[in-house]
Amino acid sequence: MRNDDVVTEEHPVGRSDRSGGHGAGAPDEDLMRALYREHAGPLFGFVLHLVAGDRQRAEDVVQETLVRAWRNIHRLDPEGGSLRPWLVTVARRIVIDGHRSALARPREVDASALEQLPAEDETDRALRMMSVADALGDLSPAHREIIVETYLKGRTANEAAAELGIPAGTVRSRVFYALRSLRLALEERGVTS
Repeated sequence: MRNDDVVTEEHPVGRSDRSGGHGAGAPDEDLMRALYREHAGPLFGFVLHLVAGDRQRAEDVVQETLVRAWRNIHRLDPEGGSLRPWLVTVARRIVIDGHRSALARPREVDASALEQLPAEDETDRALRMMSVADALGDLSPAHREIIVETYLKGRTANEAAAELGIPAGTVRSRVFYALRSLRLALEERGVTS
C-alpha cells in the first residue's frame, strides 16, 4: 500500500486516526507534511498579497487552508495533478469570507481613547439639586406648591391655575415671589446662579 492511497475516493473519512493514533508514520501525517513543504511557502506569498501585507493574517489564512485540506484529505487526489489550485481557491475564499464578515460587523474601537476623555462630573449637579430641594423646604406651602406645578411639573400659568383652582394672575404673582424667596434661600446656602 502506498502512502498516498489515503487520498483517493475509496478511502472512508473515519478510517485514519487523525489524532495521531497511527504514530509518526501515519499516511495522513506524511501527506500533510508533504503538502506543507510543497505549498505553504508559495501559498503564504499569494495570501500575503491578498491581505495587503498583513503577515499575521496571512499566516492564519494559510493555516486554515491547510486545516481544511487535512479535513478533506479523503477527497484530495495528488495523482490527479497539483493540489495548489485547490489550495489557492480555498485560501482566496477564506480571505474573501474574512473581509465580508469584517464589513458585516461594526468596526471595533480601541477603548483606551475613551479612557482619556474627561467624564462629566455629576457631583456638582447632584449637590445643586440637593440644595434646591433643601431650599424648597424653606418656602411657604403656597410658594412651594406653585414652583412644583410650574417648574417641576412643567405646567403653564393657565394649567397651574386650573390645577390649583386659583386665577392665572395669582399664579403669575406667586411664581414671581416664590422665585425671589427661592433665590434668597439658595444664596444663604452658598448656591449662586
